[in-house]
Parts: sequence; structure tokens; C-alpha cells
Amino acid sequence: MELRLSLFGIKRSIDLSRLARYRNTAVIVASLLLVIPLTVWLLRPAAVPDLAHGNVAGARALAAGWAKGDMIVLVRHVERCDHSTAACLIGNDGITDRSRSVAVGVGAQFEHLGLNKADIYNSPIIRAVQTSSYMFNKVGVGEDWLINCRGSMLRDALAHKVAGRNLILVTHSECMDQLEKDLKLPTVTLGYGASLFISAEKPQEPRMLGSIEASDWHSVTTE
Repeated sequence: MELRLSLFGIKRSIDLSRLARYRNTAVIVASLLLVIPLTVWLLRPAAVPDLAHGNVAGARALAAGWAKGDMIVLVRHVERCDHSTAACLIGNDGITDRSRSVAVGVGAQFEHLGLNKADIYNSPIIRAVQTSSYMFNKVGVGEDWLINCRGSMLRDALAHKVAGRNLILVTHSECMDQLEKDLKLPTVTLGYGASLFISAEKPQEPRMLGSIEASDWHSVTTE
């Protein structure tokens, strides 16, 4: 009887030891499952800042960079007709009639920033042509690099940037996404007429300044 109890006691001790090891292993695995995603989240690239809605520091940086002619801005064309039920301006390939006022309004904001030191290019796709026409009273042709921008958007933008002059590019969402990828930032698809600002103060080290949606210009303030 004593030997049997002793054997049972040894077996119970062994079982408890195994249970403790399994428990410790489970705790370690659970900790890793929590720590790894948290580490990835903390080390992720920063999202594109919103320069509107009272971001005073961002708006001041934009105004200062613009005054020095250091900015590159990608502007998305306004509402495209073939993706909307709204009435078309002309045909089915361009912008909607109602979006003309959006283009004019965004153009007025750039006029307020100042266009005397700005070079303006647009994609030759009709919706970008019409947007540039209403936004800046200027239409360029043959800028195929503002359509075929995969893997080269930042490089081509910097190649067209003149020192001391801001560069405005009326383009498409995929080219804006590509520029974010070129800067190793997560892509955030912006709305029609949105503007994406990049500081080229140091051309070798361009940096994302932020974005302004077409409807948010009223909330951009330097005070």
C-alpha cells in the first residue's frame, strides 16, 4: 500500500510538472501574440497628416514652404462623370457638371496661397484637363508621366520641380497612392479635388507635409 501511494505520488508530481511547463509555454505564446502586433503597430509609418481642421502647425508649415517655392502638390481631378449618376459636363469621359464649382473653389484657395511662383501640369486624360481648366485656367498637354506613374511618381515630380517654384500636378488617385508608396507611407485614398503636399526643401530628402480635402479648405488656419 505504501509503495502504491508512493508511485501515485511520483506520477502526480510528474503530471503537475508537465502542467506547469505547458502553462508557462502558453503564457509565453500569448505574450508574443500580443507583443508582436503591438510592435508592428508602433513601428508602422506615420499616416498622411491632415492639414485642415485646425492643424495650425501644419498650415503654417505649408504657408512657409509655399512662400519659399519648396512645395510639390498633387491635386486629384474633381468628380468623374462615369462614376456618378450626376449630369456630365460634356460627354461621359470628363467631370460632372456640379463639380465645376468644386474645381473653381479649390483654385481660389491656391490663388490665395499665390500662383506667381507655380508651375502647373495636368494629366492629358479629359477629367484632369477639365479640372485644370476650371481650377487654374490653364491646360497642359502630353504629360503622360501623370498617368503612367507606377513606381516613378516621386522621381518624375522631382525632375519637373524648379528650385524656388512650387509645382502643381493635376492627376489621379493612383498617382497620389504611388507617391505615398514612394515615400514609404501607407496609402490613403483621398477624395475628388483633394490636394497632397510634399516638401521638396531638400530635394534629396522629400517629405510628406499632408493633405487637404476639397471641402476642408475652410478649416485650414495658421492662427
